Amino acid sequence: MLAHVLLLLLSSGLVSASGCPVDCTCQLKDSIFCSNRQSSTVPRVPTTTQHLYIFKNGIHTLSQDDFKDLGELEMLDLSQNELAEIPDGVFEMLSKLKNLDLSSNHITHISKDSFSGLVQLERLYLHANRIQIIHVGAFDGLEMLLELKLQGNQLSSLPSLQFPRLLLLDLSYNTLPSLGPSDLNTPHLEALKLTSLGLTSLDDALIASLRNLHDLDISMNQLSEVPLALMQNSLKGLTKLSLAGNPLGELKVEDFHKLTGLQELDLSSLNLQGFSQNFFQAFPRLMHLTAAENPFNCLCPLAWFPVWIRERGITVGRTEETRCHFPLVNAGKMLSGLDHKDFGCPPTTTTEMIGFPFGSTPAPEMPTTSPETTHTNAIPPPRSPSEETVSLRTEIFPLLSEPPVSPSSTSEQYDQHICPSNICLNGGTCNFDPLGQLSCLCASGTSGLYCENVDEVPELPKPSVTEGVSPVVPVKLDAISSRQVTSTSILLDLHRFIETRPHIRGIRLTYRNLSGPDQRPIILSLPASYPEYTLRGLRPNCTYSVCASPLGEKISSRSNSTVETLSCTEARTEGVLVTTSGPQIKPQSRLTDTIIPALAALALVLGLAVVAGMIICLRKRRQAMAGLELELGPSESDPMELEGIKACLENGGTCSLPSKQPEIDRCHSNPQLPPSMQQNGGLDYEVPLMQGHCQSNNNVAFIKPSYF
Repeated sequence: MLAHVLLLLLSSGLVSASGCPVDCTCQLKDSIFCSNRQSSTVPRVPTTTQHLYIFKNGIHTLSQDDFKDLGELEMLDLSQNELAEIPDGVFEMLSKLKNLDLSSNHITHISKDSFSGLVQLERLYLHANRIQIIHVGAFDGLEMLLELKLQGNQLSSLPSLQFPRLLLLDLSYNTLPSLGPSDLNTPHLEALKLTSLGLTSLDDALIASLRNLHDLDISMNQLSEVPLALMQNSLKGLTKLSLAGNPLGELKVEDFHKLTGLQELDLSSLNLQGFSQNFFQAFPRLMHLTAAENPFNCLCPLAWFPVWIRERGITVGRTEETRCHFPLVNAGKMLSGLDHKDFGCPPTTTTEMIGFPFGSTPAPEMPTTSPETTHTNAIPPPRSPSEETVSLRTEIFPLLSEPPVSPSSTSEQYDQHICPSNICLNGGTCNFDPLGQLSCLCASGTSGLYCENVDEVPELPKPSVTEGVSPVVPVKLDAISSRQVTSTSILLDLHRFIETRPHIRGIRLTYRNLSGPDQRPIILSLPASYPEYTLRGLRPNCTYSVCASPLGEKISSRSNSTVETLSCTEARTEGVLVTTSGPQIKPQSRLTDTIIPALAALALVLGLAVVAGMIICLRKRRQAMAGLELELGPSESDPMELEGIKACLENGGTCSLPSKQPEIDRCHSNPQLPPSMQQNGGLDYEVPLMQGHCQSNNNVAFIKPSYF
């Protein structure tokens, strides 16, 4: 009888012989794992169970009977089920419960008594649900709570969270555009996650109340500048900060000078083109840096960055997504994999940087320069052209009668000194001195490290109309212009556009072909630190309209905003040259000199042959006509004579007249033989084998051979 009872219990699926529920595992003591049971009810477990994992079971509802006599339970995992609500008082008997996971269900609201009785609860996970409303008193009595996760719900408001011991709070991916000190009464909070809440500012009083904060994540919000709340003394203990994905402007060192204890920093997706060399001085303890998805401008001013990363042993997060955007020679390359020479700087600069504290490379000694020109240690002051020429002739090339015209000569030393593209602006010339130092020779009216400063030029007087010259229109300071135009490219000068807008995030460049049928605009996005850009792949002999506007800035309605935000210009590409230069056709001239006389001689011979053939044809034709007239006479001809039979047989074969043949035009392509000749196989009939030399008539087209 007992055996029948045990068999019945086993077949009912309530409990196994060892006390472990069917479809569950109980390998650890006092721990039961019931995963993927595909059951809508909570399994029956022993009363001594302390850790119960019932995730992904398809449970729809809960009741107090499901947890009856489980007073020893400390961990309850009900995640990834089908729960739509939490019945009031359903956990009241779990007085020792410390961890409750209800994530990834379909819960829509939290009522006042959803968690009543959980006086020992330390961790409550409610993320990835559909919670819209939380009752004001829903968390009353949870004074021991250490972690609360509410991310990924549909919250638009919060009750006042009163947690005296709370260490972690995650509110990410909800709609909470403002948070104040009254919303969070959590004095011991260490980690605050506020990702993608729609924040436009960070409350100073709220951050000031969190004096124990170590981890702050305010990524993916609408912060247009670095919050002033980060400059408070309460954040001296902050070790981890994420500002990723915000429309921030320029990052300044003074905005972070209070964060001296920072060890991890995330600056991803901030539209950064680079960092100033002293930016990371504010973070002496930094160990992990993430700067992915930024359009880095990998030119000489950023060459120190990968060197500094390697020397400091910084761990770079998402290295595969941290790549160069400009210039084209480095576009798409990982920033951490570039060497100092890849940035277009002289190789000697690397040795100058190594050995000094990062961000504080001393400038080499140099002679005093004029106040109009400024220089840094990366580019020494340029010398006059005469000094440059003498130095190159005497020091670098002592055996040559003339110095080379450019640094890219056959000298092994100058092979590695290649000027980066467009590093010198406004017509400046890139040069290297004998020591390999790069410098920019600025044109008249410009100054600066890269000749980026343009002096104000007074407006030129307008010439009179009577002189036949159109009046000069003054150029706007913010207008873009084209500096160099070829048949397939246009070099744009954008430095004035950028100087009048020092705070723009980037440049939206729009151009279209006004000369062709397809006038659809093509839109490009450029960094604000790139004052020159070349449009390539254009059509020759076409007019292009090019307009520039601030990236991410909408056209406002104030005072004709199109004038304030847009700057346009037009340029026409050159036509394709038919003739080529002398050095390019020189290899072909020898072949041409040989072929042309030969072809001319061949044409002359063929022409003479054609003329001779025509003369012979006409002469034979006239002879045939003359013989016909002598034989016919005024009388009617004998039919036999017309068939080619000799008429003089009747006279004893002593006829002196030539044998008569029908008149045949030998110049036709397919002459027809008379019947008498066809019977003999045509052997007595002579037809020229070559007939192309005969003169054509009005009905047959005469095609002359072509040799060219």
